Order: sequence, then C-alpha cells, then structure tokens
Amino acid sequence: MPVSSAGPTGTLDAQSGAGPAGASTAVLDPAERILADAICAAAADQRVLHLRGGDSKRGLGGTAHGEPLSTLGLRGIVDYDPAELVVTVRAGTPLADLQAELVAHGQMLPFEPPDWPGATVGGAVASGLAGPRRAFAGSVRDALLGARLLDGRGQVLRFGGRVMKNVAGFDLFRLQAGAWGRLGVLLEVSFRLLPRPQREETLRLPMAANEAIQRMNRLAATPLPLGGAAWCEGALHLRLCGSAAGVDAALPGIGGQTVEPAAAAAFWAGCAGMPPGHRPAADMRGPDQLEVPLWRLSVPSTTRSLGAEGEFAVDWCGGLRWLATDAPPSEVRSLAASLGGHAMAWRGNLAQPAMHPLDPVRLALHRRLFDVFDPHGVFDSGRFDAAAVQAASGAT
Repeated sequence: MPVSSAGPTGTLDAQSGAGPAGASTAVLDPAERILADAICAAAADQRVLHLRGGDSKRGLGGTAHGEPLSTLGLRGIVDYDPAELVVTVRAGTPLADLQAELVAHGQMLPFEPPDWPGATVGGAVASGLAGPRRAFAGSVRDALLGARLLDGRGQVLRFGGRVMKNVAGFDLFRLQAGAWGRLGVLLEVSFRLLPRPQREETLRLPMAANEAIQRMNRLAATPLPLGGAAWCEGALHLRLCGSAAGVDAALPGIGGQTVEPAAAAAFWAGCAGMPPGHRPAADMRGPDQLEVPLWRLSVPSTTRSLGAEGEFAVDWCGGLRWLATDAPPSEVRSLAASLGGHAMAWRGNLAQPAMHPLDPVRLALHRRLFDVFDPHGVFDSGRFDAAAVQAASGAT
C-alpha cells in the first residue's frame, strides 16, 4: 500500500503500487540510487538493513541487527534562505557543518539537538532528541517542514514542503522524528529556524529538587525570556535568552549566581544528551560501563521530585527526569506510566526494548504504519522500537 495524498504534503515519486523493482530512477542522484538499489536488493532477498550515519548514537538502544547501510554519501545544504528562516539539507550532512552555517547567519535550530561527534542531520531527526530549549521552542517534529525519504520498497516519498506556506494537509513527515529509521531512509529534510538570541545569561540558584520544580513552573507561566530551566547537582539553572534589554530587565527579579559564558555553554550542551557530571557526551559511542542503569522519563512538568526513585537531574521545566536506578525495568516503566508519562532505557540496561511498551491501540497503529512504509521488513526494528518487538513476539 503506497503512501500518497493530495497537495504538497504527501506525494509518491515512485510508480503507485509498485514493488521494489518499480522504484523511480528519475528523481535519484547517484548517492540516492545506491541506497535505493540496496533497499530493493534487501527486500528481494529478505535481508535486514541497519541504517547508519555518523554512528554517534551507537551507545543508545539495543544491539543493531542486519547489514549496515550508510547515509554519509548524502551531504550538503540543498537550499537555505536566511531571510525566510528555512533550510533544506541532505540527511548525511554532519550536524556540526549545518550548525556552523546557521551560526554564520545568526540563526539556529530551535530544538537544540545533541551535537555528539559524528552526529548527522538525519540522525538528529531520526532520534527525535531535543535539548533544553525544547520546552520553550518546540521539539524536533515542531521544527520539521518536510522530508524526502526512501521507503522499504526503494520508492521515493516526499512529504511537506520547503517553506511554511507550503506545509498543509497531513503532516506525515513528522512521523520521521523519533522513528529511528524504522519508517525509511531520510534523504533530505527541511527545517524552520530561529534567530540566535542577542544575549544569553545563565543563573545558578542552589535549592532542592522539589523547590526547583515549583520555581520552574511558576517562572514558565511569566513573560520572562526563558530558554532553559534545569535542576542538576543541587541547583536550579535558568537560561535567559533574548534582546539585551529584555535579559537585563529580567535578571534582577530572579537572583542567583551568574554562570560564566563558557561554563554555561558547556552545561547546556551537556544537558542536550545527558546531564553534566554523569557521563561525558563524547563517550556515547564507547562501551557501556555504567554501574547503575540510566533512565530518561518524560512526565508532566509539575510531577513531584522522584528523588526517592533515583532522580538526579530534571530538565524541560520539569518535563524530563533522569533516573539512575537498578530497579527492575517493569517497575521503572510502571512508575512512569502511573505519573502519566513514559520511560526510555537510556544506558546500562538495554536487554529489553529501549522504548516504553505500547498499549494495544497504539501498537495496532504502529503495525499499520510499518506495513505501509516497510512492508518487507527491510529496516532494523529491534534496536529501539518497542512496537516492532511486541509485534514480532505476538504481544498485545
């Protein structure tokens, strides 16, 4: 069943209903053609492919399965219009290269992705990981305007557009954010951008976690120019971003100690992937040597501190909790569910699926998506995808 829809958000470049041998060649450059041929061959031979960019997130999720399929041949900025605050970039482009180009024009990606060594633009989208600015500027999917990708038949799918005015109808391109490559190989993506703030200041206020959570939520309800709010190592950290006049006006009413700019930048960069002081982000590709498993919980922002359960850091104004605990995975997931959230096994305890198990309704929806985007089961689904693991085991 091919995916298609009227309008700019869902067009199928391959022949409708075609199998792997029917993928279009007219819209593919040589690097894309190599990927399409590999997918078609794997589908015909019933082989599994493991998508790989810069391998910056090797330390996350379970063991990869299948033959590696590299996206590093897909490099370069396709279209960038600073005046319109939009950019289209190929998926294998190093994230650092894109960031440098945006900085040169005084702009940035709103979701502040972790910029680990080797990270690519496609990996930033596929992982769906956002940094501390997420609570104020939106997630990865909020910044996506469109995408081109190869599905499990080797067909080219195009969703969304390259400018805001063309983004209408079904936003199927946003499914790619956090899909971990399960729904196709990203070829290029388009983002909306934000101007870089004229000034940033970070304040450190020592306090307990519960007090910090309450303070974060009170401040988030005010017109303060917040761009980060996290509790770590016994202190609340607040980042003020905006015009020089706006930041100056906000500082006196908050108090605390001003953090030196270089130290503040390092702190917030660390928060994008793992709380500072726990494990350097540069080690994410190395062997997992954590003595106590690390969990990443998404919960309502006003949830009480989970200190008794192993909480050691809080981000996203209270919406993201980091737990270090050797409690059974079922207990951690039950805790998250009872609070109205979900838990991801981040490091050190990945014998089970990294993602939170799905209820029967969501599981059925995921299965249908897999059938549409990857009917032959070409793409590795067991590393992160709880739905795929449940489907393979017959769980409901």
